[in-house]
Amino acid sequence: MNLHQFRFVHEAARRNLNLTETAKALHTSQPGISKAILELEEELGVDIFVRHGKRLKRVTEPGQQVLKSIDVILRELGNLKRIGDEYAKQDAGTLSIATTHTQARYVLPEPVAALRKKYPKVAVSLHQGTPEQVAQMVLDEVADIGLATESLSDFADLVTLPCYEWQHVAVMPATHPLASVPRITLEHLAAEPLISYHPSFTGRKRIDMAFAHRGMHPNVVLEAIDADVIKTYTRLGLGIGLVAEMAVKDDPTMNTPGAELIWRPVGHLFGANLARIAFKRGAYLRQFVLAFAELISDRLTKAMILQAISGPGTQAPMGSDHGL
Repeated sequence: MNLHQFRFVHEAARRNLNLTETAKALHTSQPGISKAILELEEELGVDIFVRHGKRLKRVTEPGQQVLKSIDVILRELGNLKRIGDEYAKQDAGTLSIATTHTQARYVLPEPVAALRKKYPKVAVSLHQGTPEQVAQMVLDEVADIGLATESLSDFADLVTLPCYEWQHVAVMPATHPLASVPRITLEHLAAEPLISYHPSFTGRKRIDMAFAHRGMHPNVVLEAIDADVIKTYTRLGLGIGLVAEMAVKDDPTMNTPGAELIWRPVGHLFGANLARIAFKRGAYLRQFVLAFAELISDRLTKAMILQAISGPGTQAPMGSDHGL
């Protein structure tokens, strides 16, 4: 048995048993991969895959167990490499962060700047995607750390910890009739055209659930993943914008005398959302990864993260998981 065989089997499973794609991904030949897998099966005395001719059709029952062991071996191999990097370069390397647009735009700039000040030799790589893509990038070790609200706690191989809570706000032209309403209701919003996030992003599920619970059908005329886009179309008069509070609370062009747009809190309608940070279970985390997590939230400590990473397969509680 050797690591090449393990990598071939692992990648073949990831590529839906397509050996052509596996060969491309690993920059080798398809016959070479087929031969290596057959040699591993012969040495183990079990078939990992069911074949139809030269094609792999499905993973066998013993093959499922083999894949689980190979995953552990390759993960620990990655840990060994990171341990080597850690002790060879205590204060240098690349921090890869997977996150959504809202987090990258409104939450991470200050923690990233603080990390660069503390570790000037550390480069930062930001990968943006949907919450599901964020989770997958952490699982695939494309990213050291993930930050989002939706979906992260749905993956058993991720350790997720709570970072902070946030609420939605309603954005509207300063001249809109709702701008003078002391407390906005669902009835108010149901009567207006709305501009909000795509259903996969930034707490949109909570918005939809609140209306559905009251038997109402909101008139969502435009969806986007970017709060700045939502604000732009709100400014043009297309409707009331529903965005995360992080996107407006530090905006100097809003809620000031003469401002074109204003915002009003609507957390009493849609509830609080909990942003979470995610790590791959069992991963080795370099010191600057742990330091960055502490910069994101004062709820997080190195000791807490290390205990969660090495602990049983449970997620940290503290609130719900719908949101960003």
